[in-house]
Amino acid sequence: MASGRTIDIKAFIDERPVSRYQWLLVALCCLVVIADGMDVAIMGFVAPSIIHDWSISRPAFGLVMSAAPIGLVIGALVAGPSADRFGRKSVLIVSVFLFGLFTIATAHAGSPVEMAVLRLLTGIGLGAAMPNTTTLLSEYAPQRRRSLMITLMFTGFNLGSALIGFVAAWLIPIHGWRAVLLFGGTLPLLLIPLQLWLLPESARLLAVRGASSERIGAVLGRVCGARFSGNETFVSNEPPLPTRKPIGVLFSHGYGFITVSLWITYFMGLLVIYLLTGWLPTLIKDAGLSVSTAANVTAMFQIGGTIGAIVVGWLMDRTRPAPVIGVAYLGGGLCVAALAWAGALSPSLAALVFAAGFCMSGAQTGLNAYAPGRYPTLARATGVSWMLGMGRFGSIFGSAIGGALLGLGWKFEAILAMLAVPATLAALAIVNTQRTGKIEPVELENPAH
Repeated sequence: MASGRTIDIKAFIDERPVSRYQWLLVALCCLVVIADGMDVAIMGFVAPSIIHDWSISRPAFGLVMSAAPIGLVIGALVAGPSADRFGRKSVLIVSVFLFGLFTIATAHAGSPVEMAVLRLLTGIGLGAAMPNTTTLLSEYAPQRRRSLMITLMFTGFNLGSALIGFVAAWLIPIHGWRAVLLFGGTLPLLLIPLQLWLLPESARLLAVRGASSERIGAVLGRVCGARFSGNETFVSNEPPLPTRKPIGVLFSHGYGFITVSLWITYFMGLLVIYLLTGWLPTLIKDAGLSVSTAANVTAMFQIGGTIGAIVVGWLMDRTRPAPVIGVAYLGGGLCVAALAWAGALSPSLAALVFAAGFCMSGAQTGLNAYAPGRYPTLARATGVSWMLGMGRFGSIFGSAIGGALLGLGWKFEAILAMLAVPATLAALAIVNTQRTGKIEPVELENPAH
């Protein structure tokens, strides 16, 4: 590399082949997302056993179910601006430590109130982890492969959610529900040494924050497998912004409409996903099937979501991403409507749950890959994390309304039919993100399009 050159970090990454270290970064972030997915889904699988052991009503347990999503909101809203200020790596490591520690503590809870508090604290860590893995990977993935690499990372969420379902089906009959929580909290703590050793800081954020060329060159060279002379100047060329405050960027001209549309889409998608994954085991058990069967069928939603995420990401890199995500959400609405029509005792229950996961989780994962490119580096972690944070109100609503509807006597068919509405609204909202003002967000679409 000739000395004295000015290097645009994004263009440099886009022009080079994907290195082994970039694929390692996908794997490292995927491990975090696996642990995240396990801890987010864990209460849905242990809920029937806890309700039985503690002899509490389902609406009363809704407090516990909605506590972690509230923490997720807090964690996401705080972590984004913190990561844009202090760095992606440090905030990510702290978040993993928090949700691992408090999941283990939840295993020792002695009352619903104590469990709700611990799940709230767990949620803060969970809420901080997801946006930082997304943002960090998006800033090292070449644009031609970005959607696929991020959706591959996010398959870890569905794999983790499915894994904890199978673990619950195995551990609960033998060791009880507390063993499931201990398992779910230990794994993220084991990841911290790997993160400290191998995770890089974002080179683009370092450039925006004015770090030395030596530091940026060392990080970028390590990740991309390149050598620099030491005299390069590294920059992150992006359009001028009306404000340097990350939160202000989200609502500046050209970004405000996108921001609100992303929030609506994420809200509606999470409402559907959380009500399904949180209460589907209970709904299936109420229909007369065993706890193990309920857990295994619900895990099919996550397996379908894993495959759906890869397909959606692959398509997003080859055509306009917003319509791809919109079609997937619409397909999810049709699948939950089909579930409502078929009923919980249908022979096609597992296949329909798989299809619903393929569409809904595939769309939601695609949205996570789509959002980072809608914002500039200065506000990218804030934009992604606030989308996740505000959208998490959908998960809170979905978790809480499931218990409330069951308390009112709603059955499997009625609840599933209702979920087709928010799935369709998510499809409409994501298409609106293509409408922009005069300021175009960077990385809006693939260059070929």
